[in-house]
Amino acid sequence: MEQTSMAQLDLIIKNARVVRPNATDIRPMDIGIADGRIAALAPTLAAEAAQTLDATGLLAFPGAIDAHTHIGIYVPPHEDALTESAAAVSGGVTTLITYARTGSLYLNRRGSWREFYPELLRQSEGRYYTDYGYHMSPIEGRQIAEMEYMLCEGGAPNFGEVFMFYGLHGLHGRSDAQAQWLMLGEGDHYDLAHFDFICREAARLQRAYPQWAPYIQVSFHCETPELLRAYEARIQRDADMRRRPPLQQYSAARPPHSEAVAIGIVGALAHAAGLGQVNILHITSRQAMEAALRVRDSYPEVTFGLEATAGHLLLDDCAPCGVWGKVNPPLRSREDVECLWAHVLNGAIEWLVTDHANCPRAMKVDPADPDDVWKAKAGFGGTEYLLPGIFSEGTKRGLSPNRVAALVSWNPSRRFGLSRKGDIAEGFDADIALLDPNEAWTIRAADSFSAQGYTPFEGIRVRGRVKHTFVRGQHVFSEGRIVGQPVGRYVRRPM
Repeated sequence: MEQTSMAQLDLIIKNARVVRPNATDIRPMDIGIADGRIAALAPTLAAEAAQTLDATGLLAFPGAIDAHTHIGIYVPPHEDALTESAAAVSGGVTTLITYARTGSLYLNRRGSWREFYPELLRQSEGRYYTDYGYHMSPIEGRQIAEMEYMLCEGGAPNFGEVFMFYGLHGLHGRSDAQAQWLMLGEGDHYDLAHFDFICREAARLQRAYPQWAPYIQVSFHCETPELLRAYEARIQRDADMRRRPPLQQYSAARPPHSEAVAIGIVGALAHAAGLGQVNILHITSRQAMEAALRVRDSYPEVTFGLEATAGHLLLDDCAPCGVWGKVNPPLRSREDVECLWAHVLNGAIEWLVTDHANCPRAMKVDPADPDDVWKAKAGFGGTEYLLPGIFSEGTKRGLSPNRVAALVSWNPSRRFGLSRKGDIAEGFDADIALLDPNEAWTIRAADSFSAQGYTPFEGIRVRGRVKHTFVRGQHVFSEGRIVGQPVGRYVRRPM
């Protein structure tokens, strides 16, 4: 390798142990950075630089990509982005992608994406410490016709999260006012036919734009609304069930086979539409996992991407957090957690995320009845625990650091068209998380930069702590402190 001149380098990270996702070893390397990208990698870089940082004893991971978040769902986007991206970089996440939609929450407006999306981007600009992007879910019928706009002009080729349960349920329980809540127009129906039309339009776009076809996808939240409605009513009438821990009640009201049934429907819809790429989001249970593997076998012409969350891997329905851990789909049994880990280890689950949704303490529970899971809101944050949590629990189970890097960085970067992210390699964006693999610490909400004010992960002991985070070579987190200004940029995909 030629020696890189001083004029070319802005920063050298020296003595790092570089974790690459497609390697089987960890090598001591110096990392040279110029103009926001990795310019050189060598055991020793003799060149000088404007700045240096000694990373002795630290693992250098490619910045984590949390490809499933909900920035702006409960708090206005321009406020939420600032605090939640600060939390993200404190845990080594350097790119956030949010699933957004029209209707109540987010911008609280309906209408054309041509008006909604520029406003969302305007509110986002200058508010992120991470790089960021969006996945948009077609809610109104006219938005299906705007999927081409979102692909070609918006740079957002993945369509979803398609919330299959919204037909009869809100975020927090059964509802008869979905059309009002989603701000649907006359003649619009959020149902299986709507999902079918989304798949068919995505398939048409794959044919029309073959160069982008691998990134034109539809992502599904798989729960079956009719089953949720019936089971929630049954569980709430069952006196014995109401004596169980709240998260077990909630899991029983949204049973695992509801996920499995919905996954089967998604497979049939994708096959019928000729859609080549589908994502099954936040798989939570053995039944759901088995259903996902069945649709893979049944429809080999469809590429089914399978995702799990840190919450469903680190928590179960007996977690001491109680109602604070309410989320959709619910936390499941310890047996289901172990099943998910088995499929993470064998590679069937391909990327890991958090489904981060900052639901502030004052909103999460009913002040008059804080222990009632039915009155609590669904969703919680935790993007800052993605890399350290998966590193800690994964390596304990035999997952190599290289596989951790693949699950939280490389695999989502490839799936979602982030071609310059996901690895520590020359020419890639200098998104880097320096992690101390030996530091043990306890998760405390009081230590988080999130505005949430609590965490269901409270008290969990973790081994592995992020000490420094760089976004395109800019130092944004250092030894427990946010440093500098929000430097995040909107990332058009594929990049």
